[in-house]
Amino acid sequence: MSTVRIGYAPWGETLEEVADAARRAEAAGAKVIWVPELHRSATVTAAAVAAATTTARVGTAIALAFTRSPMVTALEAMDLDELADGRFVLGLGSGVQRLNEDWHHARWGKPVAHLDETVRAIRTFVAECTTGEPIELDGAHEPMRIRGYQRPYAVRRPAIPVYLAAMGPAMTRLAGRVGDGWISHELCSPAYLEKRILPELETGLEQAGRARTELDVVVSACCSVDDDAATARRRVAATVGFYASVRTYAEFFAFHGLAAQQEQVREAFRGGRGADHLADAVDDTMVDCLTLAGDPDAVAGRLAAYEGLADSVKLSPPTHGIDAAQTRAAQDSIIALVATLTGGHA
Repeated sequence: MSTVRIGYAPWGETLEEVADAARRAEAAGAKVIWVPELHRSATVTAAAVAAATTTARVGTAIALAFTRSPMVTALEAMDLDELADGRFVLGLGSGVQRLNEDWHHARWGKPVAHLDETVRAIRTFVAECTTGEPIELDGAHEPMRIRGYQRPYAVRRPAIPVYLAAMGPAMTRLAGRVGDGWISHELCSPAYLEKRILPELETGLEQAGRARTELDVVVSACCSVDDDAATARRRVAATVGFYASVRTYAEFFAFHGLAAQQEQVREAFRGGRGADHLADAVDDTMVDCLTLAGDPDAVAGRLAAYEGLADSVKLSPPTHGIDAAQTRAAQDSIIALVATLTGGHA
């Protein structure tokens, strides 16, 4: 039996549909329900999911770390943990500079050090906010000086798990040093995890004197399941194209021997195609290497390739370049596969 836990990132055109998908994924056997932050607030969506579920953990994957103050993030995390009866996981990520500064008017600074201080401030506040004692934290990015404050409500847990999203080496080492878990980019092959990510996580763990068992390694996997493998691949091709259009992912694609294929996608992008409409420029080699796409047996086999490398795999349906009906069909097929793999109920 596989030791890799399966999580799921539900999709919906409404919060009601997201909650329903979360409920069905939990019944199918998903151990964690993860919610993103881009088109919705991660914390509000997590609240909807927490109310709709009873056993699965509820996590943000990810909430933006710098667009809220650490105190607000901590308050929201404690409220969510209360709502979820101790099932909440706070997944944080830095985002990119332009998103922080131009979209949110948030400070960027040095993101690794900034995120390190953010995690420290959140954990300190959660642990000490009911004592009435002053909180004094120095820092270049997130100092915290709180006096005359005492939270009058009980804290469900004095330490809420904090997972960090990371792709670059320095941020990945930080996840190993201070995170309760690490969350991958949406595209993360077993080979990339083994050769590029795990060594950096191990370095971070060693720097902090921590054991590998203290870190939950969570791979994010864009998934598409259909009895017709070609249909499954085409659903997810635009997601691959979306990321291939970004020049900063050149090393990632080159690692997989896909530099020429990425350049083909980028040529289409430079020719005027939108980033969500590059599926025709993506060949099956890219899809098979970077996603879990195909018929149920093929997807189960690709999922098994993470055995011994990842602790958890977060499955998500494709959303780029396809309509809602196709995403909905992909979601239903993933939940059915989860039930088959875990013995749950679809």
